[in-house]
Amino acid sequence: MEAANRGASEAGAPTVGLNIALPHEQSANPYVSPELNFKFHYFALRKMHFMMRAKALLAFPGGFGTLDELFEVITLVQCKKAKAVPIVLFGTNYWKRLVNLDVLLEEGTISAEDLELITYVDTPEDAWSAIKRFYNLA
Repeated sequence: MEAANRGASEAGAPTVGLNIALPHEQSANPYVSPELNFKFHYFALRKMHFMMRAKALLAFPGGFGTLDELFEVITLVQCKKAKAVPIVLFGTNYWKRLVNLDVLLEEGTISAEDLELITYVDTPEDAWSAIKRFYNLA
């Protein structure tokens, strides 16, 4: 999240921080606009607020928290419990090694259309193109 906040901050835009209270970490990064820094106690509420405001999910290689948020968004969009947003995974090799979604298709637990919810990219330009394509922007 820090990279996105930093880029927006350096461009002069306000940035939002949706932090979670954890026993061993989690403080806002220095690029979050103080008036838009929110701290949540429960993951579910944080993710709900995230999805209410998100225009896209761009996931970079990460740990369990990243996977939790990624699969939450995929599930909400797949089940139409949240508005559809582009789901962009940055780092094709990483994501395809970590999660073999084709196995879910082969086992019949998801449909072929579900795989279309996700786009893999390797450059910032490709990520931006995927988001523009999703929203039919020029």
